[in-house]
Amino acid sequence: MDDQDRPVPPGTVGEIVHRSPHATLGYYKGEDKTASAFRNGWFHSGDLGVMSEDGYLSVVDRIKDMIKTGGENVASREVEEVLFEVPGVAEVAVFGISHPQWVEAVTAVVVPKAGATLSVDEITAHARERLAGYKRPKYVAFAESLPKNPSGKILKRELRERYGHLATVDQPSS
Repeated sequence: MDDQDRPVPPGTVGEIVHRSPHATLGYYKGEDKTASAFRNGWFHSGDLGVMSEDGYLSVVDRIKDMIKTGGENVASREVEEVLFEVPGVAEVAVFGISHPQWVEAVTAVVVPKAGATLSVDEITAHARERLAGYKRPKYVAFAESLPKNPSGKILKRELRERYGHLATVDQPSS
């Protein structure tokens, strides 16, 4: 569905929504969360997907992880998948940080594999070969690990807080 809760045609990114007699009725002691997630008879998953012409659904990203930069939307997952191709990358998280010119700047935090040596130039060169200009990370940082919750999900909110200063002190790597 689009952001007006209208179905989108095949090939168009929209929010994955569903309904079922087996779905939960809401969040425990979370009336606001329930009202937000259950609208117009549908459960709004917060996931973005695209349906193919023959009915196959592909998950694109989480709505809250979509980066809005320079008037374009960038799926963080797409950029992550490209950066995972770089030899020596163990983990990568891509997210947007507040930027005065672009609204958000695409930012990547890379965890190298043990013994690997990676450079910003290597990461940006790889992105330059495979991604449109607006999708390329403007900032690249390296870390020993990524913050995760107990189930192993990367905490991008924490990364935004930790690396948000890059847009004020560093020049973009384009």
